[in-house]
Amino acid sequence: MPNRRDFFSRISDGLMGTALASLLADDVRAEQRLHDLSPKKPHHAPKAKAIIQLFQNGGPSQVDLFDYKPALEKHAGQAPSRDLASEIRAVRETGGLMPSRYKFARHGQSGVEISEALPHLAKVADEITVVRSMHTTHLAHEAALFMMHGGRILPTRPSLGSWIAYGLGSENRNLPAYVVLDDPKGPPINFIQNWQSGWLPAVYQGTRVRSEGSPILNLHAKAEDPAGIVDLSRSLLHRMDAAHRDRHPGNVELQARIANYELAARMQSEATDAFDLSKESEATKEAYGLNDERTASYGKRCLMARRLVERGVRLVQIYIEQQIWDNHNKIWEGLEYACGKTDRPAAALVRDLKERGLLDSTLVVWGGEFGRMPISQAPGANAGRDHGPSGFSIWMAGGGVKRGFTHGATDEIGYRAADDKVSVHDFHATVLHLLGMNHRNLTFQRDGRHERITDEFPARVVQEILA
Repeated sequence: MPNRRDFFSRISDGLMGTALASLLADDVRAEQRLHDLSPKKPHHAPKAKAIIQLFQNGGPSQVDLFDYKPALEKHAGQAPSRDLASEIRAVRETGGLMPSRYKFARHGQSGVEISEALPHLAKVADEITVVRSMHTTHLAHEAALFMMHGGRILPTRPSLGSWIAYGLGSENRNLPAYVVLDDPKGPPINFIQNWQSGWLPAVYQGTRVRSEGSPILNLHAKAEDPAGIVDLSRSLLHRMDAAHRDRHPGNVELQARIANYELAARMQSEATDAFDLSKESEATKEAYGLNDERTASYGKRCLMARRLVERGVRLVQIYIEQQIWDNHNKIWEGLEYACGKTDRPAAALVRDLKERGLLDSTLVVWGGEFGRMPISQAPGANAGRDHGPSGFSIWMAGGGVKRGFTHGATDEIGYRAADDKVSVHDFHATVLHLLGMNHRNLTFQRDGRHERITDEFPARVVQEILA
């Protein structure tokens, strides 16, 4: 039987346990407050408030669009070096060095060099920064897409968009922070894993929106009730949800589910307005190519993206028809189709954002998961280019990057990044920096480890491209 001494020697354990339980409860409550889309303070003053990512899934050919290489003309047909040959997947299908069919010229006052395959982008050359020295670590689409979106070649990592939503929240509580506009002709490889939240709470996952038909399915009831009944039912549901959430503290999946239902209810009026392109002028529709069958679909999504960032959406991702840039054969035919579909709308987006005073606060990013090889693949007239992860190009505009600027270089044949290299982790660190976040400080605690999109890999902000 315990005596008085035992009682007083053990009472401190109970008090400490109570204190610990209280602290843990505070942590749980703090976690609950954290996992929503309310606006959050950035780490430093941001250059950009929003980002529109024009993702060119498939791998655009840098030596045909942005990276002119006279050496390819000089050495056309020559066998690839041993170093280059080591990255060739199908050796028997490989030919020699293959120059571009397109002419290059310098455009604007800045003299940014762009291929004749992109005549509309050439007209806004003074607004963009071309990065010619991107490189990545894997030559398969699936792994390279995981890397470009999540920072690792693993399928379970949160996407860049989810990290941005987690770090900054949304400026419009009636619209998602992160919107995805994929192509009606088919989703990209890896499909929804490209915009997944991974092990971040589900509230930060990208919201997929359709550009044909109803943008969001089941947004409106088939039979509308009177406004008073709708308001009363929503109030009751909110109280029931809150009571259920309080009975399950710390359940972030439940919290995210409730938040998504509440967001859907608020979206019924705001989303309808955001996606209503009939309110745009005929001149604007013409500029985006909505009256041209080739450009109408992509132009519509670019215009929707502008309307969304106007309304406070943090990130809009636009995907293109599945593997449109994956030109293993008939590359000239493939590039004509891909450029014809995307060039005019992308340039119109940059111009439109500038005219509306939105370009300074909106970062536009164009690029794919890798580039293409400077050698031919497939014989003769059917020649194409294989995947080229070692050196490729992207362009960026607005949101704190330099105007009319070219950064970095590949080697003399456009195979490998050579000068001022930019890794995928550098790219992520730079985008986050422009949005006001330090990639080292944007962390999520998981299994006792502080996770970040750049993980523990070396990553730097590419200061050279900042305005």
